[in-house]
Amino acid sequence: MTSAALTPDSSAVAARPQGGVSWWFSDLWEMTLRNIRYLVRSPEMVLYSLLQPVLFILLFAYVFGGAIEVGGDYVQFLLPGIFVQMALYGSATGTTIGVAAEMRTGLMDRFRSMPMSRTAVLLGRTVSEVFRTVASLAVMVPIGLLMGFRFENGFLPALGGMLLLLLFGHAVSWLGAWIGLSVHSAQAAQAAGGVWVFPFVLISSAFVPTETMPGWLQVYAANSPMTTAVNALRALFTGGPAASDVLQTVAWSFGLIVVFGWLSMRKFESLTAR
Repeated sequence: MTSAALTPDSSAVAARPQGGVSWWFSDLWEMTLRNIRYLVRSPEMVLYSLLQPVLFILLFAYVFGGAIEVGGDYVQFLLPGIFVQMALYGSATGTTIGVAAEMRTGLMDRFRSMPMSRTAVLLGRTVSEVFRTVASLAVMVPIGLLMGFRFENGFLPALGGMLLLLLFGHAVSWLGAWIGLSVHSAQAAQAAGGVWVFPFVLISSAFVPTETMPGWLQVYAANSPMTTAVNALRALFTGGPAASDVLQTVAWSFGLIVVFGWLSMRKFESLTAR
């Protein structure tokens, strides 16, 4: 089924009373549901989103794990990094490609021509990516448990870590939205998404301790938002001081939302106004 078939019904949108908070939430709900339905009805996209992090778990745990010294069980070290990597790849690249494709086909122009909130169009896209992350976690967590991973710090810290992960994934999806609005095709969007995501993940504490990197690289790796998010999840899942990394991750997340949310909305308005 094409994305055009999943566009909100224009007569239903026009019939809703406009203005106010309830109108905005109604538009947001419609756009979020529309994007979730598109994901569900595109099984190849869902399969890719679920398969990629599983392959990373198996690859790093069983191929590279024996060669990486972390001072403890590598699976306990690895899984929080894989969770953040999964949220980053799914939310950022998924949003980038989806937004670019809809710009190319003219769907974004159609949304803008309808009597609906402008912010709900892009926000509905980024919120729907949270559900993709939840679906990936529903697959990855049981696999991690089978491999020996344990939430050693209790239920509430683990739940807090999952919520923090969803916030971070939502934040980077706004960066993905801005990139998707800035390129001219879905193919270019896929390439542009990989260009920054790949080094962003590898130059962090996701797979190896940052202390093993060259000194000049440690400065960036130890302070990147990716490392901060991974360290926060490790502390919440397996124990250790968490407050500093959690607060930094929250700050990074809201900073990304504010900056790239604003840039995305400006870009969206300028492109669809042409």
